[in-house]
Amino acid sequence: MILKTIRESKKMSRYHLAKLSGVKESTLQNIENSTNPNPTFKTMCKIADALKISLDDFKEEK
Repeated sequence: MILKTIRESKKMSRYHLAKLSGVKESTLQNIENSTNPNPTFKTMCKIADALKISLDDFKEEK
């Protein structure tokens, strides 16, 4: 998923993102691996805030 690409481009570990966002590291892993392809809006807002990006940045170009 695009989350992993964004996270890595910001040189941030999954652990660090979990600490900043308050989202469990396992949840982040599931989102990145598409095990949880439909995370809640609240979860994505927390992640976006921690990464200092907008939710629109998660949209993948088709």
